[in-house]
Amino acid sequence: MNNYTPYQQGIIKRFYENRDTIAIQKLAEVVSDLYVATTEKKIDAGWKRVYSNLITAGVHKHHAQSIVDDRDLGALARMVSELT
Repeated sequence: MNNYTPYQQGIIKRFYENRDTIAIQKLAEVVSDLYVATTEKKIDAGWKRVYSNLITAGVHKHHAQSIVDDRDLGALARMVSELT
């Protein structure tokens, strides 16, 4: 991190310290996006985002994959509320 100023280094450090919190916030946004999605393309893209954000938030890969495979929006919403 020698190419960054101390201010930039602090920003980068805080980003990685709060990475799981950011992923949980993005998951909450995806839940609302999926709820109102009308096209299959938007729904597919939303569920792809769900998987990557669940992994970033610290959910076990097997559990994240089962939620995505089932495409159960209620289970996803419960998972997000448990994580917060």
